[in-house]
Formats: sequence, C-alpha cells, structure tokens
Amino acid sequence: MADNKFKLSVMCPDRIFFNGEADMVEMNTTEGYIGVYQGHIPLATVLSPGVMVIHNNGKERKAALHSGFAEITPDKIMILAEAAEWPDEIDFKRAEEARIRAERRLAGSESGIDISRAEAALRRSLARISFKG
Repeated sequence: MADNKFKLSVMCPDRIFFNGEADMVEMNTTEGYIGVYQGHIPLATVLSPGVMVIHNNGKERKAALHSGFAEITPDKIMILAEAAEWPDEIDFKRAEEARIRAERRLAGSESGIDISRAEAALRRSLARISFKG
C-alpha cells in the first residue's frame, strides 16, 4: 500500500460491504463526526447512523452507514455495521415512509413508545434520504 493509504473493511451481517484501500474515511460516531487518516491512533468507537465517506485517489464514495462499531489502528479500519447501503441500493419511498412514522412516534403522546428506538429509526431514514437528489 502507498504511504498514505490504509486498509478499510466494512462488514455487515449479510455481506462484505467494502474491502479495499482508502486515503481517509469520515463517519458518524456516538461522540460526533470523525475523519480518519492513515497513522491514526488506535481507537474503538460506536457508530451512529449517518453518511460514511470513503476518500481514495481524490474521489469520494458515499454510503448510508447504520449503527455498529469501528476498530481503528494506524494501518486499517474494521467496521462492523448493522447495515450499509450505497445510494443506488436505497428505496427512497420506503425511507421517506420510515421518516414519517418515526416523526409521528416522537411527536405523539402515546405511552409505551421507545424513544431511543424511534430516534434511531429517524436517524437511519434521514441518512438514507440525504442521498436523494
């Protein structure tokens, strides 16, 4: 690998989503949005739903990345994600319907609603919708 590159693996329960090289990766964690370059200090972090951006050779590839974990070492990143989707895999109608359902749950006065689950569903739907042109 070139000096500024590192290995990136994104694994989902149903597939290997990405396995290759990158110059930089940006992702959303429970502590905030981070960007990681080759040589980063070792770190384990919990991921939040959001957009992951893979930078390589001056190009960007974006994906909706849903909850999971990332293990970062100086020469590689291993992401274990609940789900990951390229923009062309997203069903925007379904994502919009999920957003509406989550917003209704959060705005309603219905008892027994799992607020954290509704908020996570809203974040996932918004990550998907962000790719709609």
